[in-house]
Amino acid sequence: MDSYIVDTIFAAKKSKKWNKVAQIVSGGRRRYSNINITRIEKEANDGDVIVVPGKVLGNGNITKKIKICALYFSESAHQKIKQGKAEAIKLVDEIKKNPEAQGVKILI
Repeated sequence: MDSYIVDTIFAAKKSKKWNKVAQIVSGGRRRYSNINITRIEKEANDGDVIVVPGKVLGNGNITKKIKICALYFSESAHQKIKQGKAEAIKLVDEIKKNPEAQGVKILI
């Protein structure tokens, strides 16, 4: 297990609000979600913090002003998020900045 995943799990386990994410991430790569931008666009509202305990894939476009937090981003997803109004950040960084998981929607 790489140190990024370990750091994410430890950060998530420090708060009950992030416990579900810690369980998914510690369960192995098969349990990780692969979610397209199309689904994020459909389920998110402006201002939301979307958490993907897995990888964001680049199918679709993003038009909403949201923050997308994930373990990994495909290159095309990262480009589309940058081009849109959204922000892409590493999951561990969001957990550390937002330990109470305020405004967070987890997509599995």
